[in-house]
Amino acid sequence: MEPRTIPPFRADHVGSLLRPPELLAARADYTAGKIGAEGLRAAEDAAIASAVALQQDAGLKSITDGEFRRTSWHMDFIYQLGGIEPGSESLQVSFKNAAGETSFSSAALHVAGPVRLEHTIFGDAFSYLASLAGDSLPKMTIPSPSMVHYRGGPAMIDPVVYPDPEQFWADLSAAYAEQVRRLGALGCRYLQLDDTSLAYLNDPAQRAMLSERGDDAEHQHLRYIRQMNAALAGRPQAMVVTTHACRGNFRSYWAAEGGYDFVAEALFNELDVDGFFLEYDDERSGGFEPLRFLPKGKVVVLGLVTTKRGELESKDALKARIDEAARFAPLEQLCLSPQCGFSSTVEGNKITVEEEIAKLRLIVEVAEEVWG
Repeated sequence: MEPRTIPPFRADHVGSLLRPPELLAARADYTAGKIGAEGLRAAEDAAIASAVALQQDAGLKSITDGEFRRTSWHMDFIYQLGGIEPGSESLQVSFKNAAGETSFSSAALHVAGPVRLEHTIFGDAFSYLASLAGDSLPKMTIPSPSMVHYRGGPAMIDPVVYPDPEQFWADLSAAYAEQVRRLGALGCRYLQLDDTSLAYLNDPAQRAMLSERGDDAEHQHLRYIRQMNAALAGRPQAMVVTTHACRGNFRSYWAAEGGYDFVAEALFNELDVDGFFLEYDDERSGGFEPLRFLPKGKVVVLGLVTTKRGELESKDALKARIDEAARFAPLEQLCLSPQCGFSSTVEGNKITVEEEIAKLRLIVEVAEEVWG
């Protein structure tokens, strides 16, 4: 089989990596006022350089900065959009795993002014990553436009600012479109829109929650797909765009469950992206049957290797699952990755760096043996 020379690659990864102790210590020192912004930046630069080497040594063709400059995968971006600020209320998000339940608390969002792009968000971060890339392809990960709305719903939008909700959606997509254009101008050729909503909406409990707050839960995924398409409509021709659908990833806990059946047909056929990173590491994600909707020209990256536990998957088990997926979508339209990032928030999953490296190398080895 011909090797893939454009992303997503046969062996790829979602983006975030475990923060090294030195970086965590520098962040704590910065919060305590012991070092300034320049000291923190220097610690981030050094940690990112090591993270790039880690990815290259594992055999990956794409690299990220591990999201080392962020506290979380999405809020550091969203709060930099003009017109959006932390709300006065606290938002509790429940998570669970086999050990029990926990919760994550953050400030709710408030749309206090017209949504706009005031500067290129993460522009300097991408430029630094690109300076380290060498022969690797730097990937930028940002939260999708859907995540701005999903966190708070209609209640977060000031009706004085947006008496017509359609104007909010238009402004949000326009801000994202300008962000995409600017990243392209910086040389970004691999962009990933991270999105929990398109996975969460497969969970009846999540749809019930949205209905209670006033959303049209049965059609919300169609709205999100339209807005993401509007954000990507003017993207540079050379830019490959993927999305990552996740059911929650916080310190090895998850938030939602359910197969992709509810969103699959629209997701695969209407969302204008080149590839889909889908988590498939356990029964929460359902079966591979929804892959039957995958059209020609698009790729699914099978997230078969979990980032939530350190135990290493067997090659034979991974190959068997790839074979099973290939019953519903052509093998040449499939790739392999971890199910999610290793550290969607600064705390990271309950896994060691050594286990993280082993899983990345396993993905590369299995991809070589399956696809050549």
